[in-house]
Amino acid sequence: MKTYFIPVLLILSIILKTNTAFSQSPKPAEKDIVFLKKFRQDYITHLTSGTPVNLQRYYADTLRLMPPFQKTLIGKQSAIAYHQAFLDRFKILDFSRQEIEILDLGNQLMETGTLQLRLTLKSTSKEFQIQGKYLNLWQKRSEGDPLLLTEIWNYDQFYNDLHHHLKFESLPSAHDAMLPNVPITNSIRLELAAYNRLLDATVTQHDASTWSLYYSNDAILLTNYYPAFHGKKAINDYLQAHVKEMPTFEELDIRNHRIDDLGMYIVEYASHIASWKNGNSSGVGLGKNIRIWRRDPNHVLKLFRAIGNYD
Repeated sequence: MKTYFIPVLLILSIILKTNTAFSQSPKPAEKDIVFLKKFRQDYITHLTSGTPVNLQRYYADTLRLMPPFQKTLIGKQSAIAYHQAFLDRFKILDFSRQEIEILDLGNQLMETGTLQLRLTLKSTSKEFQIQGKYLNLWQKRSEGDPLLLTEIWNYDQFYNDLHHHLKFESLPSAHDAMLPNVPITNSIRLELAAYNRLLDATVTQHDASTWSLYYSNDAILLTNYYPAFHGKKAINDYLQAHVKEMPTFEELDIRNHRIDDLGMYIVEYASHIASWKNGNSSGVGLGKNIRIWRRDPNHVLKLFRAIGNYD
């Protein structure tokens, strides 16, 4: 009896600790929280004062900037050029960001939050009040502060008079959906490819029930044209309503061009090409997403955090 008692208790202890680890979000170090707060302050200061070049010390060389209604921009100089082009077109009257959460994903940090922006279009002096959400990914370093790896944001509603002013065609940028798919060379890539093929069919068939199975119970969805949805029930309710307003998809291809395997968490850089029709209207839409997956205690891969926007 003595021979088996201690190992059994040990195994039970490991199981309980494992389930606890899955149920709790990983907290970052205090120094990282302070650093990201400083970035938020500097971000607002330099954009409102017209000095985006001063933000480059925070940027990774391979920074991906993923604005709404704009192709993805890659690199420090491209990001600075985007912000400068934005400031040449708009005057920022008021700007704020409020974090939702900061999580330690392993060798990356993730911050999500909300944004409020009041600005005027310089050519017409028309004023806009904008609300939205953002997700930033930071690369941790063994020496030195983290570097901003990816920034993506979207808006809580469709601003009809504004969105076409948010395109800057002259900037060097690319449609993520036109990049090559990640080759399927390991089990993680195979798993995500299978999920995406099923999601093609699920979205095309307007199947909200299957779609909702992708999300973890504690998921947060930062979708276009709505405030953030927290938790499985809120996401389920949104999907049930959303599929009723979607167009007919003649063809849909959900893709990924980059996957960062961080252990418990997987960051997927996803995109889509959608051929759609709605009544007498039709077209081809392109979009981009950051999807963060996490293993549940039963080892099923679930969507933990997700954000997207349209090109």
